[in-house]
Amino acid sequence: MTGAAQVLAEPEPGGVIDLNADLGEGFGRWTLTDDEALLSVVTSANVACGFHAGDPVTMRRVCELAAERGVRIGAQVSYRDLAGFGRRAMDVPSDELAAEVAYQIGALEVFARAAGSRVAYVKPHGALYNRTVADAEQAAAVVAGVRMAGGDLPVLGLPGSALLAEAERRQLRSVAEAFADRAYTAHGTLASRREPGAVIHEPDAVVARSVAMVTRGAVTALTGESVPVGARSLCLHGDTPGAARLAGRVRDELRRAGVKLEAFA
Repeated sequence: MTGAAQVLAEPEPGGVIDLNADLGEGFGRWTLTDDEALLSVVTSANVACGFHAGDPVTMRRVCELAAERGVRIGAQVSYRDLAGFGRRAMDVPSDELAAEVAYQIGALEVFARAAGSRVAYVKPHGALYNRTVADAEQAAAVVAGVRMAGGDLPVLGLPGSALLAEAERRQLRSVAEAFADRAYTAHGTLASRREPGAVIHEPDAVVARSVAMVTRGAVTALTGESVPVGARSLCLHGDTPGAARLAGRVRDELRRAGVKLEAFA
């Protein structure tokens, strides 16, 4: 992460934002996210592709629901880590990681097309997302996997990250995102989930932070600094209690602030 200097220009009140959420995060008889409720709020769906969560039946169902509601479908690619929900640090050789990213995108594309839609973008999940903020080699492997999957899909990631820089270098569209319920460091990175306060649980705080990030392009870091977070998409985590209700509140407050909700892809 090279810091705040590389973020996009700050959005102005009355701007445009995409709302994305992680969906399909279950497998077999185990479910986690309220996919149907969240799909009535978000404009983009990051669908788990079977490596950190998800299975063929779940992927197909979420793609069908997303297509019915006009929600863009994104491949949420991950390290192969079902037991750790994709949040454990792993060392995967670049060629292997690129192939696994392409594999996940291809699997989701089958179900997206069967539902009358398509995979519209790619977003890494969990440990892979965090690793590609600063690790240029792993970032390059993810982008190589996107290219291997046969398209020029946009890549969603943290502003200033190695991932977005590599996507641009490979002539893919890079899309910066902010996080409604995650704490930031003074450098504009996400605070580690191991740190106290890394996840914002108070609904009013999540709503207020979301509006501030979208309309003022800034958020207060854990250490008190104001950090620029210009972004085209806002992530609303789907695996927190009451996620759909909270996402609805964020959507409504953004609209009251004059913000237009529109998918980037």
